[in-house]
Amino acid sequence: MHRQKQQSMADIKLRRLVELNQRLREDLDRPRVRVSEASNRNTRDFLVPSVWGPVDRRDDPYAPSGGGCICIVM
Repeated sequence: MHRQKQQSMADIKLRRLVELNQRLREDLDRPRVRVSEASNRNTRDFLVPSVWGPVDRRDDPYAPSGGGCICIVM
């Protein structure tokens, strides 16, 4: 009984490690943006209006939408 429990625990640990390894591989496969592309002055950051100036509401992805749905996160 004790040996079977140890084997079961080892299987569980192995499965968790394999799942973690798979998630990490998926993270590595995710496309990345090069620093040179990210720092391009044409890429506007709407969260820094002191650098980019005021943003037109239709261009601002963080502006509240005109839809009737209201979500509140607490």
